[in-house]
Amino acid sequence: MNWLNKMERKFGRFAVPNLITWLIGAYTIGFVISMINPGILSYLMLSPYHILRGQVWRIFTWIFMPTDSNLIFLVIMALFYYQLGMVLERNWGTFRFNVYIFGGMLFTVIGAFLMYGIMYLVNGGVTLEMLLIGASFSTNYINMSIFLAFAVTYPEMEVLLMFIIPIKMKWMALVYGVLTVLSFFETGWAGRIAIFMSLLNFIIFFMSTRNYKRYAPHEVHRRQKFKAEMRKPTGYPDGVRHKCAVCGRTEKDDPTLEFRFCSKCEGDYEYCQDHLFTHQHMRRS
Repeated sequence: MNWLNKMERKFGRFAVPNLITWLIGAYTIGFVISMINPGILSYLMLSPYHILRGQVWRIFTWIFMPTDSNLIFLVIMALFYYQLGMVLERNWGTFRFNVYIFGGMLFTVIGAFLMYGIMYLVNGGVTLEMLLIGASFSTNYINMSIFLAFAVTYPEMEVLLMFIIPIKMKWMALVYGVLTVLSFFETGWAGRIAIFMSLLNFIIFFMSTRNYKRYAPHEVHRRQKFKAEMRKPTGYPDGVRHKCAVCGRTEKDDPTLEFRFCSKCEGDYEYCQDHLFTHQHMRRS
């Protein structure tokens, strides 16, 4: 992630602190508008057709579209995502959290225009369906990306489902993932592009946080060699399989001890967890 580090050094001072608060505030304003005058929301949604005809504010105002029409559910959602967003911002830093959220928004806008362009080429002009593209693009999947990022970062953390049932984040993420996949295949192409583009920031985040070094040929060879060494009989008396070359302790002295072979020592030297990183490497010459 060197490119992100460079961006943070250059643009980090422009990051918006407590971004999740502003995002939830936008949902709240949209909810109030829907209660007072729902017709105004039609001028806020993400519609490429109207944006190309001068209504450029729609590029930004679609985030005001309320995520729920029920006040109770909206409050629960706001409290839940406020906690997730604040924890992620503290964990990643303000700039990286900004990049994650704004990246999801940018991909959503690109997805809307991409869908509009494809439909325009297929239909040979503007159709009613193209005017309604904006209804498929909302911040629901931005919220989903926040949830999935939190679940990947803290998979073992437990939350109370319905304020009663304790459940780990990784299992909730699995359920949400399955439901999203089902929605992807059940909806139309506009909905599919909306889902994919809105979650593209999470896909990039997930892929960039994986450790691909473990799949490198030399790492695979090293693990195979280690497993082969572990299967070899040690020749120690009394059925002992592991013995530290420094302190001489075995698994019979302490069943909780872990033993590893050192890849830098020349020869089959095995060390306990206390001496694996502190011993002097053995050389044949």
